[in-house]
Amino acid sequence: MLEKIVIANRGEIALRILRACRELGIKTVAVHSEADRDLKHVRLADESVCIGPAASAASYLNVPAIISAAEVCDAQAIHPGYGFLSENADFAERVEQSGFIFIGPRPETIRLMGDKITAIEAMKQAGVPTVPGSDGPIDDNDERTLRLAREIGYPVIVKAAGGGGGRGMRVVRAEASLLNAISLTKAEAGAAFGNETVYMEKFLENPRHVEFQVLADTHGHAIHLAERDCSMQRRHQKVVEEAPGPGISEEQRHRVGSRCAEACRQIGYRGAGTFEFLYENGEFYFIEMNTRVQVEHPVTEMITGVDIVREQLLIASGEPLGYTQDDIHIRGHAIECRINAEDPKNFMPSPGDITQLHLPGGPGVRVDTHLYNGYRVPPYYDSMIGKLITHGETRSVAIARMRTALSEMVIDGIKTNIPLQAEIMADPNFAAGGMNIHYLEKKLGL
Repeated sequence: MLEKIVIANRGEIALRILRACRELGIKTVAVHSEADRDLKHVRLADESVCIGPAASAASYLNVPAIISAAEVCDAQAIHPGYGFLSENADFAERVEQSGFIFIGPRPETIRLMGDKITAIEAMKQAGVPTVPGSDGPIDDNDERTLRLAREIGYPVIVKAAGGGGGRGMRVVRAEASLLNAISLTKAEAGAAFGNETVYMEKFLENPRHVEFQVLADTHGHAIHLAERDCSMQRRHQKVVEEAPGPGISEEQRHRVGSRCAEACRQIGYRGAGTFEFLYENGEFYFIEMNTRVQVEHPVTEMITGVDIVREQLLIASGEPLGYTQDDIHIRGHAIECRINAEDPKNFMPSPGDITQLHLPGGPGVRVDTHLYNGYRVPPYYDSMIGKLITHGETRSVAIARMRTALSEMVIDGIKTNIPLQAEIMADPNFAAGGMNIHYLEKKLGL
C-alpha cells in the first residue's frame, strides 16, 4: 500500500482524493499556489507545500515544482486529479523517471489516447464502434480529400488530432467550404496544441453524449461501470450528468461496455478512464477517451457502490481490482449538477467571499465541495466550486431530490448557477430524458 502521496490539484477533487487517502491510511501532501493557502484540503493534509504564485502556469502546471515537493516530502506517488496535468504524458513520464508512481495510466497510453487519430485506430482494433471518417490524418491531396468527404456524406466535421474541450473543430456542410475549413482548423490546431494534424468525420446532427466508466489494474483485469449521460452541455462544457443513461438497454450496456473493457486490456490500460461516445438512433460512436478520473464520477459511484478514487489508489499500489464484471450491478439512478461561481444569466465568473453557506442533506443527497463559510473564491481558476449529487430508486425520484436539494442550497456572497440548475430540473423535456447535446443551448437561446 502507498504510504504518502502528493495531491497535484486543487478544489473539490483535491479534497475528494484526500478523503480517499485517509480511509486507506495514506498520508497526503497538498501542493498549492499562493492564492490557495486557505483551501480546505490544504488545511487538512498531513503536509503542504507552496509551489508558486496564483497563475496556473507558475504553480499547478509547474512540473519541476511539483516533483520537487514530492522529493522534499518523501512521497511515493502523485495523483493529478482532473484538468491541469492529469492527461499530460510528458508530466506522467517525468514523474516516473523521477522515481515516483503516477496515479493514472502509463505515459505511452496517455499519448496513444491523447491523439484522436491513434485512439480511433486502437478502438477499431478492439471492436469499439467509431464514427465513419477519414481513418487517419488529412493529407495535402485535395482531390482525395474532397472525394473522401463525398463518400462520408455531408455534413462532416474537421477535428484537430490533439484537440479537446470543444476546441479545434469545424463543421462543414458543403463541399465549397471544405478545403478552407481544413486550412483554418490546421492553423488553429498548430497554435493551440502544437500539432497541425487534422482528421475528418461524419457530423452527427442531434446526438447525445454517453460515456462509459472503466477501471483496469496492472494484472490484466478490466471492467466497466456502466454509462453516464452528459448531454446537458453549454459550449461543449457539461452542466448536468446522470447515470445510467435514459433509454440505454441492458443489451447495449453490455455490448459497448464489454468492448471498452476489452480495449483496456488490449492497450494495457491502468487506472480509471472514460470512453466518450456520441449516441444517435440507437448507435454508439466513439469520439475520445479521457485518461483520468472525471468530474462526474460520483454518479457512477452512487449507482454501483464502487469508490472510483479508492480504486485508483489501490491500482497504483499494485493491487488487483477488487471487483469482477459480475459484481457490478446498477442500483437506481443518480444525477449531478455542477455548481459554478458564475452569473446564471450571462455566465460571467463571480469570485468573492462566501458570507453564508448552507449545504443540503437528506436521503440520497451528496455534496462534493471545498467551500466553507468565509472562504474566498479566487478569480484565477475554473469557476466550478462544487457538485451536488442525488440518488433515488428511479430517475424521477433522483430529480425530485435534486429539486429539493437545490432549493435548500445557500451560497451567499457570490453569484452561482443554482437558479439555472433549478430551471433544468423543472424542465419537462429534461424530465422525459434523452435530450441531445444541443438542447440546453437552444433552451438558453445561445
